[in-house]
Amino acid sequence: MCAILPTASMGLNEEQKEFQKVAFDFAAREMAPNMAEWDQKEVFPVDVMRKAAQLGFGGVYVRTDVGGSGLSRLDTSVIFEALATGCTSTTAYISIHNMCAWMIDSFGSDEQRHKFCPPLCTMEKFASYCLTEPGSGSDAASLLTSAKRQGDHYILNGSKAFISGGGESDIYIVMCRTGGPGPKGISCIVVEKGTPGLSFGKKEKKVGWNSQPTRAVIFEDCAVPVAHRIGSEGQGFLIAMKGLNGGRINIASCSLGAAHASIILTRDHLKVRKQFGAPLANNQYLQFQLANMATRLVASRLIVRSAAVALQEEQEDAVALCSMAKFFATEECFAICNQALQMHGGYGYLKDYAVQQYMRDSRVHQILEGKNCRKLFSSFQNSYKISAFQTFYVLTTSQDLIRPCLLAFSFLPFLNPICALERTVAW
Repeated sequence: MCAILPTASMGLNEEQKEFQKVAFDFAAREMAPNMAEWDQKEVFPVDVMRKAAQLGFGGVYVRTDVGGSGLSRLDTSVIFEALATGCTSTTAYISIHNMCAWMIDSFGSDEQRHKFCPPLCTMEKFASYCLTEPGSGSDAASLLTSAKRQGDHYILNGSKAFISGGGESDIYIVMCRTGGPGPKGISCIVVEKGTPGLSFGKKEKKVGWNSQPTRAVIFEDCAVPVAHRIGSEGQGFLIAMKGLNGGRINIASCSLGAAHASIILTRDHLKVRKQFGAPLANNQYLQFQLANMATRLVASRLIVRSAAVALQEEQEDAVALCSMAKFFATEECFAICNQALQMHGGYGYLKDYAVQQYMRDSRVHQILEGKNCRKLFSSFQNSYKISAFQTFYVLTTSQDLIRPCLLAFSFLPFLNPICALERTVAW
């Protein structure tokens, strides 16, 4: 049972193994010992996150000329998975912060990049991503927050919902409507904390993710300089979606970390917990369960890392793979965490045992960055761009990992008719 979990460094080069080791060590030293307290007292661990930034984790895939680490998407996934073993909730916020910094770095002017990115990369300042509204979740293109131009300012009115870091972050990347209806009327504007007309709702009480605050972000005649618009007018929706492609890999990577930690905790618990005169680790059924969990983790890790490489290389199927990876990994990893809790018995339901927190913190990953039911549909919509094996492997999420493979191969001759049907039938 000691070798039940293949190493998370499998397939990585030496440099990536070093990044991973630094992140694992930081997670074990600075995050894991404080994870329960942050959760119970709802602490936003600013000092620890700034220590993480000193290691280059504040702008992992931001360019180096503005203080970023300039690493790849695969490097980023490896780092976030490792950090999430220490505290999944805190790592998830760090991943969102990184996404915001990347959006400014990728689409902002040189002046904007050099103004906003350096303090974000050091985490002197924190960032939040503002897309979701009370009336627009998955249908993001229907957002209503308006930004009307008056001279050299935009006047923002509206509100954003479920914003991670809301009220604590210093910089808000806001998607708002500067034009007509639909995605082409949306622009991206940076709003700084302290701007008149910017306010926040109450701090939400959540099942998990308690080490990061969640609040509504409210704009009431909030005047923001036109110079804070990222990209051109009407480019906001494109920027938002490109940010989310990487964001989905990041969140999936956080799920990998939660599942990884849960398996280790369960393995160790089975070794010391005795029933019927013997350690639970001797029970063959539980050995099978743990092997099943390890298999699902490795399968999830492979699809996430494959999607990360595809996004980095701008492969044609990158967007579909990002959605599939997010869908598959967050589903499987939550199931792993939930099963880990079950295998702890009554102890797993106590807050003295970390396994319940990994389960609670990873549950929301199936909802945010695009709900998984939506990811399933969009992945199938784009299935004609990728192989039948990839499509049906992900769509058929079974605990038996052999069954999806068999189904995939059985459908190979019928892929084109199925895709044609999908394009003609009103779902």
